[in-house]
Amino acid sequence: MTQLPGSAEFAEHAHDHHHTDVSGGWLRAAVFGAMDGLVTNIALISGVGGGGASRHVIILTGMAGLVAGAFSMALGEFASVGTQNEAVANEVAVEREEIRRHPRAEEAELAEMYREMGLSAPTAEAMAREVHSDPELAVKVHVAQELGVDVDDQPSPWTAAISSFLCFAVGGIIPLVPFLLGSSSLLLGLLVGGVGLFVVGALTSRFTTRTWLFSGLRQLAFGVIAAGATFLVGMAIGVSAGG
Repeated sequence: MTQLPGSAEFAEHAHDHHHTDVSGGWLRAAVFGAMDGLVTNIALISGVGGGGASRHVIILTGMAGLVAGAFSMALGEFASVGTQNEAVANEVAVEREEIRRHPRAEEAELAEMYREMGLSAPTAEAMAREVHSDPELAVKVHVAQELGVDVDDQPSPWTAAISSFLCFAVGGIIPLVPFLLGSSSLLLGLLVGGVGLFVVGALTSRFTTRTWLFSGLRQLAFGVIAAGATFLVGMAIGVSAGG
């Protein structure tokens, strides 16, 4: 028989065993917002700069892109996360009704899920029976097993929206910093934006199994592709419009 750990081991385990909050809605929105803000404004600056725009026009374009993009991202996150939560709530209602109408069949279904996980038939049936002794617990367990969703831990639309808005704004302002400080160098603005992309990409490695170098270079590469494309468009339009 396995001996249970003592209080000291429990305390050590509680200190060491922790997970990053990946279900609260902020992480994906924050990363997406920061990356989108950086890439969007790097590309905008590259495009209008490639077309021969002045420092004033570059700042105006970048700030307009920052404000528009931040609001767009925030509203999009709020709507998408809210819709996702409403869809989960609808599935919970469907599952609750199924358990009410067919309790024995749903219990057998849960026992089968447990057997597929590797539990013995007697253990699986006992667990399913225990779960179904509480209808609300049964709903939560069925939704978790069938949809992979924790009904008590849904992301907040407000958290996602605010995280996205703030991080987009921070990302979007980075490539504009040299111009706001008086520089007219397009190359300097793009270099500062590139450093921002690399740093943000490297920081995201803290939440993944990727190395900081890989994550940073990957995001930098995305920015280079976007900036290169818009620079060529800006050159083409600027030259043709000037001629």
